[in-house]
Amino acid sequence: MILQLDPLILVETPLGTGQALFIIDYGMHQNTCWVIALVKDGIIKHFDCNDVILSANHTYGLNLIRNKEFQVNAISKNKNIET
Repeated sequence: MILQLDPLILVETPLGTGQALFIIDYGMHQNTCWVIALVKDGIIKHFDCNDVILSANHTYGLNLIRNKEFQVNAISKNKNIET
């Protein structure tokens, strides 16, 4: 099943911030796949549901602490890959 999101959802991924376009559900034996357009370069990528979190929402106070930890971990992973 493919679900097109309307409106799009702003999310954080290991590659940075993106807009979730679609969610693909292959069934109960496989993780959900998120189709995301990355903000920095517009590239469309597929991510496992475990790699996607809702972006921080300062108006409602959602995911403020978790997003900070997620971004710190992503930055440190990228530095390890580059070296």
